[in-house]
Amino acid sequence: MFNNIYKNKKVLITGHTGFKGSWLALWLKELGAEVIGYALKPPTTPSHYELLTQQPTDNLNIISIEGDIRNYIKLNEIFQSYKPEIVFHLAAQPLVRYSYINPVETFETNVMGTINVFEACRNCESVRAIVNITSDKCYENKEWVWGYRESDPMGGYDPYSASKGCAELVTSAYRNSFFTPSYPLTDSPPRVLLASARAGNVIGGGDWADDRLIPDIMRATAKNESVIIRNPKATRPWQHVLEPLSGYLLLGQKLLEGRKEFAGGWNFGPDDESNITVENLIENI
Repeated sequence: MFNNIYKNKKVLITGHTGFKGSWLALWLKELGAEVIGYALKPPTTPSHYELLTQQPTDNLNIISIEGDIRNYIKLNEIFQSYKPEIVFHLAAQPLVRYSYINPVETFETNVMGTINVFEACRNCESVRAIVNITSDKCYENKEWVWGYRESDPMGGYDPYSASKGCAELVTSAYRNSFFTPSYPLTDSPPRVLLASARAGNVIGGGDWADDRLIPDIMRATAKNESVIIRNPKATRPWQHVLEPLSGYLLLGQKLLEGRKEFAGGWNFGPDDESNITVENLIENI
């Protein structure tokens, strides 16, 4: 898979203890990569990451470092010590409602944390490719029926969405200032290619975060309680966790191959048939 490009590659994942990060770490390990993870402790109990690393089996078996992306000194030390070739940046404060309660933490993590990752990459000679995972909430919310294009303006009404829009602007600034495909003006690719990946409404095993539809339903069912559904008629483009991850890995492959045309922002979502209402999803579950 992915042209076997990840075999024996040093891959650093920020946020590897989270829902998508733990799945990505497992997949990369299966592809033969040497995986280095940098993240806070698992954010939930139960935790997909902890299930994967349970002894005596430890199905993950990666280099795992506990750290905060807001701590640039420690983050940079990890880059200098392990010298990754490609970086998948997933570490973030990922919840909308939490961002209303803790807006400063949200912006510090999602904006300054991203800048710290880019700076660590900029100062590490081994890095060749960066895939920055943001969100489909990064766009200015127009409340229209069709999907957003990658060229649509960034925005965000709530602190979380705004922080992801900011992270995209930071990505564009670093790409054009330091990782630009047109500098130097030669046919050879630059040392680092940087792309961003935008996805949302991701579901699948191992997600135990608060304020997420399926985990909320599962927790309520386990306790024989009712669950409050805020917007049952809302339509969402649901996708299983392995679908956007396969896109991230394909994007990383193109960057490692020096394909300059892939150094940009990319939406990852399902086909139109997967757009169903919250109510329909609940009935299926």
